[in-house]
Amino acid sequence: MDQNRAPIYEALEEFRNERIVPFDVPGHKRGRGNQALKNFLGERCVSIDVNSMKQLDNLCHPVSVIKEGAELAAEAFGADHAYFMVGGGTSAIQSMIFTVCKSGDKIILPRNVHRSVINALVLCGARPVYINTDIDERLGIALGMKVEQIERAIEAHPDAVAVLVNNPTYYGICSDLKGIVELAHKNGMYCLADEAHGTHFYFGENLPISAMEAGCDMAAVSMHKSGGSLTQSAFLLAKNTISSGFIHQIINLTRTTSASYLLLSSLDLSRRNLALDGKRAFQKVKELADYAREEIAHIGGYYAFSNELINGSSIYDYDQTKLTINTKGIGLTGIEVYDLLRDEYDIQIEFGDMGNILAYIAIGDRNRDVERLVAALAEVKRNFTKKEEIHHYHENVEPTVLKTPQFAFYAPKISLPIEETEGRICSEFVMCYPPGIPILAPGEVITREILDYIKYAKEKGSQITGPEDINIERLNVLEGSDKDGFMVF
Repeated sequence: MDQNRAPIYEALEEFRNERIVPFDVPGHKRGRGNQALKNFLGERCVSIDVNSMKQLDNLCHPVSVIKEGAELAAEAFGADHAYFMVGGGTSAIQSMIFTVCKSGDKIILPRNVHRSVINALVLCGARPVYINTDIDERLGIALGMKVEQIERAIEAHPDAVAVLVNNPTYYGICSDLKGIVELAHKNGMYCLADEAHGTHFYFGENLPISAMEAGCDMAAVSMHKSGGSLTQSAFLLAKNTISSGFIHQIINLTRTTSASYLLLSSLDLSRRNLALDGKRAFQKVKELADYAREEIAHIGGYYAFSNELINGSSIYDYDQTKLTINTKGIGLTGIEVYDLLRDEYDIQIEFGDMGNILAYIAIGDRNRDVERLVAALAEVKRNFTKKEEIHHYHENVEPTVLKTPQFAFYAPKISLPIEETEGRICSEFVMCYPPGIPILAPGEVITREILDYIKYAKEKGSQITGPEDINIERLNVLEGSDKDGFMVF
C-alpha cells in the first residue's frame, strides 16, 4: 500500500473546501455557536470537529476512508488488522481482554499491570492469575516476567485462556516476548501485549521486538505517547488468529458512536509520519536519551539506567529511549525531584515514584530541552541533596488475592478508617498516578505493609487515586467472607 496516503486527513481537507450547511451535530456548528472555543482552538480545528457523514465514513462501521486508513495502519505495524481507538490505550487494552475473556475465564498476567487491565477484569468477570515478578531492590522497580514463571503458572492453571505481557513496562523493561508467545500458543492460549509505551518498537532500529513481530495475537498501542498523535488516540492491532469481525463487535460495545475526527486524523497523519520517517526520528530519540544518560552520569548521585541491566531473563531487553533516573543517591524520592523540577525549574516530567523519575523523550524533543533538564538535575543535586534514607517501595509488596476483582468490586461493602482495615479484603483501587499501577486492587488483602506504604507515599506527596474517599482516610472493604467459587477468605 502507499504509506504516503492519509485517507481520513485527505477526506477532511476535501470536506473543508465544500459549502455544506450543517444541520447535524456537534451543535457549535463549525465554531459559530461558541466563539470562545473557536478563539481558543482556532477555526481550522473546530471546522473539522464534525460528525460521521457519507464522505467521512463511520468508525463503528467503516467502509471507505476509515477502512482504508486502518488497512494502511495494519501494514505499517505488521499486523493483519488495525482498529482506530479514540478512548486511548485504555480502550484498546480493555477491548483485547473482552475479546478473549468471558466471565470465569483465567488470564495470566503480571501484577504490575496498568489499572485499565484490572478494570477490564472487573467488567468482564475474568479471573487473574498474577505473576509476582522479580524486584530490583536497588531501583525499587518490578522487572519483566520470566518464561519459567509463566511455565509454572500454566502448569498450575492449564485452563487459562490467555497471557498478557507489558511490552515494555513504564520503566522500559522488556520480557522475552517471543518466548512467551511460543509458550502460550503451545498451550492453546492467546498472547496479548500492552504496548502503551511501545509504538516506536515498530519503526525504530536496534530496539526491543514488537508484539506483532513476536507473534502476539493482539496488541494495544498508545500512539499518542511515543508516536506523536493527539492525546487519547491509539491503535488496537491483531493477527488473523482472532476473527476481525468479532473484535470489531467487541470494540463497539463500549466505543463512542460520536468519534472525534481530530483524533482519527491525528492517528492517520502520525501513522504516515512514522511509516515514512520513523526510522530516522526514533534514532534521534535514542541518541537524545543516550546523551542525557551520559551527562547525568557526570553529575553523580543519580543513576540513569539502560541496557546494562539486561540479564536475559527478568530483564530480557531494555528500551533505550526511556530516560528513567534513580534518585536514591541524592537522598530524595522521585516524587520530590518531580515536584522540584516542576515548581522550581518549570520542567514537567512524566512521573516520579518512591525512587525514580521518568523523563519521556519522544519525537518532539530537542537537544536544548534535554540540556535544560540535565542542568536542572545538577542544580537539584547541588541545592537539595539530603542524607540518603531507606525508601519504601510498593513493588516489594506481594498481594494476596482472595476474591476476583469483579466479585470484590460489586460485593456488599463497608467504609472503615484506613487504619482499621488491616486484614480486610479491599473492594476498590488504591494507586499512585502516574504510573497507575495499583497498590491495592479489589479482592486483595490489606496488610500492615501496604498501609505503611500508603502513609509513606502520602507523606512524600504522591498523588494517590482510586478510592471513593479522595483524602484516602477511609477504604471500602468487604462486609463478610462469602465464597465466590474462586478464592476464599
